[in-house]
Amino acid sequence: MREAASVTDLRDLLDRLRAGVVGRVRELELVIAAIDANRHILIEGPPGTGKSTLLRGVAREMDIGFEFVEGNAELTPARLIGHFDPARVLSEGYDPDVFVAGPLAQALKDGSLLYIEELNRVPEETLNVLITVMSERELNVPRLGRIEAAPGFRLVSAMNPFDAVGTARISGAVYDRVCRIAVGYQSVADETMILRRETAQASPGAHNDVDASWRDGVVELVRLTRNHPDLRIGSSIRGAIDMVMVANSLAQLRAATPYTPSVSLDAALVALSGRVRLREGTSRVSEDVIRELWESVFGRSQAEGEDGEGKDGAPTRGTTSS
Repeated sequence: MREAASVTDLRDLLDRLRAGVVGRVRELELVIAAIDANRHILIEGPPGTGKSTLLRGVAREMDIGFEFVEGNAELTPARLIGHFDPARVLSEGYDPDVFVAGPLAQALKDGSLLYIEELNRVPEETLNVLITVMSERELNVPRLGRIEAAPGFRLVSAMNPFDAVGTARISGAVYDRVCRIAVGYQSVADETMILRRETAQASPGAHNDVDASWRDGVVELVRLTRNHPDLRIGSSIRGAIDMVMVANSLAQLRAATPYTPSVSLDAALVALSGRVRLREGTSRVSEDVIRELWESVFGRSQAEGEDGEGKDGAPTRGTTSS
């Protein structure tokens, strides 16, 4: 096994990661500790809560190899492990040089992190391969032989809660072999900071004087989607980022401001209506819920005419520029 890092090295690593990841100090500490202890990791939490950002940041700062796999129903054992090149097999036979390593075989050979996103979308037969590898730290491939895990190999994975669309329950055998870290949505302050950082980086110079009160209202609107009685799943902070970005562009087209009521509402509908999931049995559509929540945060526009085109004005939350 790879030797554990010194206390000073680990603390320096944490400081570097904190500079690039908003909040998540506890989660960063847990991930660093688990990786340093040579444990396999599963991070479980809603979409858009920074699971991938956190793991990628740790791998980058620790200078560890990183094999990325997107978990889905098409991830067969052969795609994960690798295969013999059929054309070369005909001429050269089942020689080891003919084997095309998949991400699992490559991570084992290199002693890298194997990162599987959306673990609970992976077929059961593929998960069974991972269970064996986590237990035995080796993989037996027909006609190739045994691949032993090099020092440093670990499985790091992330997944959404079980009730998300397309997910399945993970067996106890998987949970028994990983250290599970549960994450939730960030705090209001952290999500506000993420919104400011992401929108400033994505569109420098485009309405960067966006009204601070309106921007705070966008974060509030997104957070309200997570507790509405008609919604089973709300939006992550990605919805707020998209809303601000769309509002910036739409404001330029309409010669208005991002917080003009008609611009703000249309941006909310575009950015959020597809992200939320309605509860079974409700007769409403997602646009109705988003409109209701928008009005609860920003106030019903008194400047809209019958054609629905709003005049340039400020939301009722106020428009004190930042």
